[in-house]
Amino acid sequence: MLVHLNEDAPIWFGRAQDAKAAHITTDIPAHNIVGYSEPLIHHPVGHPFDELADLIKQRGWSSHRIGVEFDAHYYTARCHHHLVKGLPNATVSDCHELVNWARLVKSEAELVYMREAGEICTATMNRAIEKIALGVPQYEVIADVYHAQIMGVNGKFGDYTSLCPLIQVGEGTSTPHLTWTDDLIPNDSLLMMELGAARRHYHAPLTRTIYVGKPPSEVVDLAQVIVEGVDAALETAQPGATCEQVEEVWQRVLNRNGYKKESRVGYSIGLNYPPDWGERTASLRPGDTTELTEGMCFHFQSGVWLDNFGAAVSEPFVVTRNGGQRLCDVHRGLVVID
Repeated sequence: MLVHLNEDAPIWFGRAQDAKAAHITTDIPAHNIVGYSEPLIHHPVGHPFDELADLIKQRGWSSHRIGVEFDAHYYTARCHHHLVKGLPNATVSDCHELVNWARLVKSEAELVYMREAGEICTATMNRAIEKIALGVPQYEVIADVYHAQIMGVNGKFGDYTSLCPLIQVGEGTSTPHLTWTDDLIPNDSLLMMELGAARRHYHAPLTRTIYVGKPPSEVVDLAQVIVEGVDAALETAQPGATCEQVEEVWQRVLNRNGYKKESRVGYSIGLNYPPDWGERTASLRPGDTTELTEGMCFHFQSGVWLDNFGAAVSEPFVVTRNGGQRLCDVHRGLVVID
């Protein structure tokens, strides 16, 4: 995607085979939808960015200052090499996720989709909890998750999410980001699930911790502290507060109960595509002085992972004048299944 300061519309540049899809799914003017030659797909020598450089020359921009995203998922080292080689008179530099930062504050129209994503995520997590029981294979739980994600609520369907559903069982809860197996859910077992829902690709992710059987006191205690910390932090998440101030409130609750969290506790969310539903901008962590503004959205990822187990009761929220407003409504605490 090319965005020029003085142009009314962006330029879509992609595989010729997919150009028709851009006509169908966007309102970009036809002359700004440009497909590159099919033989360049996975070519050992040539590269699509050779033709991208030619396009920029044709538009008269070959000696301009060009910002690219060095850390973008799909802007590879080879992309950069071919672009710089094809535009020797241009000044190419890192724009540090400029577009992501520009969309950090959501419009009212965007917040409609964020809230609808939250409704779908609520229904999806509740369906997963209903499915979890002694002897149920992990993959069956996830199959129900996928079904609920797409079916949506009240006739509002869900899109594919930027990250697959995650499930950890037993000792697996001491680390995040594990996926499902065909193992059966055992009795006296701790589970953690992180999943999301997307509405028009606007995302709401959520994590809950579940215990099948009678939970040990250390699990109950950790979950209670996490919920207390999240509640306190969301009260602080008002316009004018900074990201690090929100994290500090959360960390203070953990510390006075004998816990701590080394990793960030949250990150901005919104419109996104695989492989990540985070916006890669503001994070709730020490040193991030980004000032909160009404309409920003975050995932408060409250996961605490100890040596042998972990717990999380995370919340997606939107910044309002009254604090962080939750986008989901699922039981806030350790979910116990007898």
